[in-house]
Amino acid sequence: MRVLYILVLILSFFFSQINPGAGLLTGLGHRSDHYMCVKNGGFCLYSSCPVNSKITGTCYKGRAKCCR
Repeated sequence: MRVLYILVLILSFFFSQINPGAGLLTGLGHRSDHYMCVKNGGFCLYSSCPVNSKITGTCYKGRAKCCR
């Protein structure tokens, strides 16, 4: 009986680490907008972009700006 409890505990820890939205893939193979911004040489800011850069997209599901 103790072995069964330990097995359930181990499996619950294993499956709790696998969240579909926690990684870089948001669903069905689509990359997050933050990943795409950084991959294209940009950086994410919640405030306005610096003077020498321009807005090229969004980050964090549209809450921030991708500057490059």
